[in-house]
Amino acid sequence: MEMVLRGLAIYVLLLLLFRIGGKRALSEVTTFDFVLLLIVAEATQQALLGEDYSLTNAVVVIMTLIGLDIALSVWKQRWPRVAQIIEGVPLVIVEDGKPIRSRMDRERIDDEDVLSAARQHQGLERMDQIKYAVLERNGGITVVPKREPPG
Repeated sequence: MEMVLRGLAIYVLLLLLFRIGGKRALSEVTTFDFVLLLIVAEATQQALLGEDYSLTNAVVVIMTLIGLDIALSVWKQRWPRVAQIIEGVPLVIVEDGKPIRSRMDRERIDDEDVLSAARQHQGLERMDQIKYAVLERNGGITVVPKREPPG
């Protein structure tokens, strides 16, 4: 039973930490992020298995984590509020070419992040060409360009 409780505790802890870390933490993995992920994985493994490195313990922990993941996906389908809490909601960060600084600062996004997404996906070069920029739940940025008036 201790293995199941350890699995549940670590899952919830990591879910909360990555949720607090923000959407951008999982969007694009840098070398630093990858090294951090490896260290977290090793620390998590130690916490999950404790002193028992048996195959049985590993199977129980893996089954607990996968079971919890399945349960959360079912809960998210049935109760949309659960999905909002776990995954967040899309967030408008630029409106009519004007950055919404409070939201961008809270999510640790700068103008260059938005402009990079605008260049990559829409071929836009300036902030004033953007109608909306939305920080998606997965950490990506979607850009909606302004429409040129027919001329």
